[in-house]
Amino acid sequence: MEERKLYKLKDFIQFNPTERIAKGVFSRKIAMEQLNPYTRYVSSDNFENYKGGAKFKNGDTIMARITPCLENGKTAYISSLEENEVAFGSTEYIVLRNIANVSDSKYIYYLAIYPLIRNIAIQSMVGSSGRQRVQQSVLENYEFMLPPICEQKRIANLLSSLDDKIELNRRINDNLEQQAQALFKSWFVDFDPFKDGNFVDSELGMIPEGWSVDVLSNFGKIVCGKTPSKAKVEYFGGNIPFIKIPDMHNNTFILTTNDSLSNEGSNSQANKLIPPYSILVSCIATVGLVSFNTKYSQTNQQINTIIPTNSKYRHFLYQQLNSMNEFIENLGRGGTATLNVNTSQFSGIKIKRPNEEVINMYENVVAPIYSKIEKLYLENKILSIQRDCLLPKLMSGELKINNLNC
Repeated sequence: MEERKLYKLKDFIQFNPTERIAKGVFSRKIAMEQLNPYTRYVSSDNFENYKGGAKFKNGDTIMARITPCLENGKTAYISSLEENEVAFGSTEYIVLRNIANVSDSKYIYYLAIYPLIRNIAIQSMVGSSGRQRVQQSVLENYEFMLPPICEQKRIANLLSSLDDKIELNRRINDNLEQQAQALFKSWFVDFDPFKDGNFVDSELGMIPEGWSVDVLSNFGKIVCGKTPSKAKVEYFGGNIPFIKIPDMHNNTFILTTNDSLSNEGSNSQANKLIPPYSILVSCIATVGLVSFNTKYSQTNQQINTIIPTNSKYRHFLYQQLNSMNEFIENLGRGGTATLNVNTSQFSGIKIKRPNEEVINMYENVVAPIYSKIEKLYLENKILSIQRDCLLPKLMSGELKINNLNC
């Protein structure tokens, strides 16, 4: 078996390889906000007239070079473009490409997310506060023991098998979410199951007879979160999730959080504790994200939560609030620069209230869908842990996989 060799990264990776898109050409764009943290795949893009930015092709890795995007895991492997298509994105990307017969493209992606390499990039950052950028020359000249290309492919294939399963589960969940959304629209927007019945007028338009218009607070207890005193370090770092808006992005179910509270911290504001499967809605700055918590938790003041008085309301309320994203955003404008839906406004949101029989019927249909979604979230969490444990061992050479073909 060939030994690892010492390389400067610039001799192993092409940094910002030259590609061309003519100014004004309508081209595919992958923006920074379309990269999901610590996720290999890019799940969305859009088309714009090219004015400038980093350019890349399938097989390239794009890595954020600016704070806090790099620290937040904004790195992705490009694989969804057409053959020979050149796409573009943020000027704040570093594009990484393999060198023929020297490096493997997928291995380069895993090298880019390897904590040792990430830390070198992060520690090299310079610039004004909040706008610090990686010194690319530091990264290019960093020396690292790297394996021959055959071993690179073995490592990349093993780690890719985990990421492929994670991506498959994500796509299944997207499909399940779309099914649940379609059911909600059919029942509570288009009224398909009730069209043969009588309808009556209401302040929210025509509704089936026996339904009513009600405010959100009549479906459950409303809790606005709060941050405990940061002067007391003993309030933080325990086992109670402390949910903030970044934890909600792209998460129907919140399984992990960046911050947590100790029992002492939670007890300092016990009235802010929310039970599992409450419905959280972001209400300041980024408005209208909706998620479930899965453990007893607390949130910061940017999130309003409804704790349903009846568990049968759970998925009806989740979909109802998800469908009102634009309304909630407009509610938060209020003439200020920052969007802000206060607790009183949130509590007073008016919605169409079906009779209890209809809500129970809907819950019986969609609860198994969300049970499957949560199960796949949990599976992906386990797969991510496995990948993240294997990654440093494989990259450092501590763990070898000699029995696989290239």
